[in-house]
Amino acid sequence: MSRGDCVAMEPRAGVSKQDIREQIWDHMESQNLADFPRPVHHRIPNFKGASHAAEQLPRLQAFKTARTIKVNPDAPQKNARFFVLESKKTLLVPTPRLRTGLFNKITPPPGATKDILRKCATSQGVRNCSVPIGLDSRVLVDLVVVGSVAVSEKGWRIGKGEGYADLEYAMMVSMGAVSNETPVVTIVHDCQVVDIPEELLEEHDITVDYILTPTRVIATDCKRPQPMGITWSKISRKMMEKIPVLRSLRAREQQAGKDVTLQGERQHLPEPGRQQAVPLSAGRRPLDTPGPEANSMEATVGSPPGEGAPLAADVYVGNLPRDARVSDLKRALRELGSVPLRLTWQGPRRRAFLHYPDSAAAQQAVSCLQGLRLGTDTLRVALARQQRDK
Repeated sequence: MSRGDCVAMEPRAGVSKQDIREQIWDHMESQNLADFPRPVHHRIPNFKGASHAAEQLPRLQAFKTARTIKVNPDAPQKNARFFVLESKKTLLVPTPRLRTGLFNKITPPPGATKDILRKCATSQGVRNCSVPIGLDSRVLVDLVVVGSVAVSEKGWRIGKGEGYADLEYAMMVSMGAVSNETPVVTIVHDCQVVDIPEELLEEHDITVDYILTPTRVIATDCKRPQPMGITWSKISRKMMEKIPVLRSLRAREQQAGKDVTLQGERQHLPEPGRQQAVPLSAGRRPLDTPGPEANSMEATVGSPPGEGAPLAADVYVGNLPRDARVSDLKRALRELGSVPLRLTWQGPRRRAFLHYPDSAAAQQAVSCLQGLRLGTDTLRVALARQQRDK
């Protein structure tokens, strides 16, 4: 395959990101450069020669020194995922559309052959050979591999328009997994390398340091800073509902005193001195490793104080699985950043009560814990006073 397969696609004056996307997609289809799944419109396009382009990845010094590598789950990066596994490095893959969390760690069976590793690198392997990584996992990502619809030699990048790659990166920043020095690589067809007007870039857009194509390795030497975290003003309520992990991160950042005003909301900053729900420890650690807050969350068995008249700062948690243990719930609360001052466990009645410092912290916890599951059961979460009224 040669660069002659491509035509020059110079953006015209007043061009938009969507114009560039459509131009790339149309060209790849019309010139039969696209590969399954097709059509490539509205996707990170797979292309003929993607496996060959990915062969450039293990030759990068950034790859050789990396221990943990995050690779997006799209088809053109399948071979990149295989090379990470073959090199015995830790492979992290974002969960599709971030529905159930941020990362999955791919865990091939012991003694896996190359054929098995290739299966682990497929979308089915990502589903079947992975374990979720919680927000409190001690993860440091050394290299990020993303898909692109278009990219420029300066390092400017355009995705498919849904913002997931940018959001994944911002979430990694928020949990301390990456920094501005973490290299970002993209794997594309030569025809996807085009001029992109800098004025199209927004503050939440990630840039790339290396572009791998079937014929070239491009070091962009990009100096534009990467996003510093989640731009909450770009996040809609609808997106918050679809991505539960966003609710957890928002609660943490709100507790830290950051502005977490969502798109279309009036700005709301925490009141000075206002007591918030007990936050998670700032240091990262394995999810199952107890931290200071594990010891400070007092758990009692029996009736909560004042059960006849629940306090405004109490949260009811119902529909607990019959075999659930108090440690299961405590672990889930730590993961979501909604640790109460005390927890009253009523396992035989399949419920528990969480006691927070004030009504604002309790209401915040209710919002954060909506959709919480233990095992296969979705828990009922509400203010205890409202639950009693029902």
